[in-house]
Amino acid sequence: MNSFFDDAETVSQIGLTGISLGRPDVEWHDRGFLQLSENVAQSTGKGPKVGLVSGGGSGHEPLHAGFIGNGMLDAVCPGHVFTSPNARQIKSATRAADQGAGVVHIVKNYTGDVMNFGVASRIAADEGHDVETVLVDDDIATETDGNDSPGRRGTAAAMWVEKVCGAAAAQGRSLKEVAELGRRANSQARSIAVTLSGCHVPGSEESFTLDRGDMEFGVGIHGEPGISTEKQQELPELLERMLTKLLASLNQPKQVALLVNNLGGIAELEISAILVEAARFLGTQDVELVRIQSGAFTTAWDMRGFSLSLMAVDEEMLALLDAPTDAPAWQTPVKFTEVPQLADATASTLPTADSGVPQRHISAWVERVMDSIHDLTELDRKAGDGDFGINMRNALGPFELPLKGTPSEVFHAISESYLVRAGGTSGAVFGIFFEKLAQESEGAEKLADIDLSAALRASTDAVMDLGGAKVGDCTVVDALVPGIEKLEETGSLEDAAEAALKGAEDTANYAASKGRASYVGDKSKGVIDPGALVMAWLFEGLL
Repeated sequence: MNSFFDDAETVSQIGLTGISLGRPDVEWHDRGFLQLSENVAQSTGKGPKVGLVSGGGSGHEPLHAGFIGNGMLDAVCPGHVFTSPNARQIKSATRAADQGAGVVHIVKNYTGDVMNFGVASRIAADEGHDVETVLVDDDIATETDGNDSPGRRGTAAAMWVEKVCGAAAAQGRSLKEVAELGRRANSQARSIAVTLSGCHVPGSEESFTLDRGDMEFGVGIHGEPGISTEKQQELPELLERMLTKLLASLNQPKQVALLVNNLGGIAELEISAILVEAARFLGTQDVELVRIQSGAFTTAWDMRGFSLSLMAVDEEMLALLDAPTDAPAWQTPVKFTEVPQLADATASTLPTADSGVPQRHISAWVERVMDSIHDLTELDRKAGDGDFGINMRNALGPFELPLKGTPSEVFHAISESYLVRAGGTSGAVFGIFFEKLAQESEGAEKLADIDLSAALRASTDAVMDLGGAKVGDCTVVDALVPGIEKLEETGSLEDAAEAALKGAEDTANYAASKGRASYVGDKSKGVIDPGALVMAWLFEGLL
């Protein structure tokens, strides 16, 4: 199962209950719609306000329920997951939203939505309600020239249309004016989406499957496939392709707002990174980027993809987008000037170990670790959180080989790089280990001048004091202690390296009790601790 529920209808019903539970300003009507409570709805101060009603299938949250609020929607009609609401729901919501100034229906261009909103508007009109419809059709993946085509689908730009109409209604504008502004916002907005997976609606198989390394281009928001299955592109090239298509569809506008929308299954930090890369590309084009937004606004359940939307804007449209609203899912667009440059002064001033006598022994160890990043990452993924190889690369990758300087200078440079660049447990452990080695090596011109037995013992004691680890805890200590004991016993680095490697390999025989791997208990059995392995390689490097 990819859900904690085994069918979509149950999670939809309970989820709507949760939305009502979490929104004391929103009421659920047994006729099948959510509405802003009368006691929190604000007046325009100019008489009755135009009502705004939208809706569609569930599974796209926070669209539409998250946009109920003063300055946006008055009522929302949710259907079952990926299924349009019925006409009676919409009719009842229209009645409730009409304060006497009429109602605007904001409808995404899908056949079921269009038909049911159309039936509801006719019935409402027969009952004396003035209704205008704004159709949202922003998805250029379904842009065709055929007269029989249903036209572009309505996707993420629905949020912008709801915001523009909501701000206009809050200003006391007429029904015709609100609807016309909504239509203008839609006509100036375009979207396109891409994904690395289908979606996993409870009770159903994945909507479609992709091979590793493939992507679905021009995907919709209901789990349907896109217009093509392709090999995954590098992100900058993919964004250039998507944004170039959007700009062309908008006839190369002068000013734009940009929306990077999470389809449900991407980490927010990754969405932020996509926003930066998209903004950078637009900075190379003959267009001014003036507003940016990113986050999960129109999702496709848990699809591992994103959509890009552009809106051509002018001062009037910007004022409506910037107008206040208390709808909880709306994020006020950020005024864009330029992508900030985040400099790390600490990292830029770290010692480089690039002058003096080459230290080939320690350099050989660095080279071996760097050649094994993938394998170290795989070991850590099996028992930890999968970041060990990355931390090793971050710490050791910036150095040019061979490392140069006195042993103390080289050990100190490695220590500082671990402490600053690696982070996490490994950054602290390897950082303190090599810093103690640097202190114990003061005055030595070459490794042969160092009492390695005493230096390694002091460094290991520092690690053990830091984290409290002992042999058997499945950490670097499992390689260090037997290696040092053998070195103290025989004076042979070859014997010490052999004992350290055996100690590292023995970590596969028991469960970790320290570090991230300790959280998975017996699942860490059978997996060599990557930190212990790297320390065993250090003994071999010192040979």
